Amino acid sequence: MSERLPSRQEALSFLIQSGCAPNVVRHCKAVSDYAVRLAKAFEKRGRNVDVHSVEIAGLLHDIGRSKTHTVDHALVGANIARSLGLPDSLALIIERHAGGGIPRDEARRLGWPARDYVPQTLEEKIVCYADKRVEGLQIVPFEQTLKTYAVSLGETHPALDRIKRLHREFTSQLGEI
Repeated sequence: MSERLPSRQEALSFLIQSGCAPNVVRHCKAVSDYAVRLAKAFEKRGRNVDVHSVEIAGLLHDIGRSKTHTVDHALVGANIARSLGLPDSLALIIERHAGGGIPRDEARRLGWPARDYVPQTLEEKIVCYADKRVEGLQIVPFEQTLKTYAVSLGETHPALDRIKRLHREFTSQLGEI
């Protein structure tokens, strides 16, 4: 990635300066740490992955929670990242981390600009998946992730299938991690 990414300390400063609550900052650190672990596991298996990008995006994925705790936090967060002059690749990871990714038709129903918000790059997928597996500060079993999302979104919400697909993709390549 040729664009300059902030350091870990700069990213943490952005979270704090934007007004994120301490519990959100702690959650972002936990997601970042798990995402880096996943990225390094992919790297060990010969996959090309930008570990620093994953680390920083993991830290900043919930920066939009400084303004809202709805699903819109992903879009708000991407806009905050862009307003800070951060690389668009980083803003896209933030934008595409919610709900296992949000397809165009669902985005339109949410009142978002009509485009696809489903993670495309490995870095986007890693941060999205890490966020689904970290509840608060803890990495939880995948079954707990599904239960949490089924309770909050409903058992037939399409996000559950997207999260399951991500899980299958990751476990087929990395095993349980």
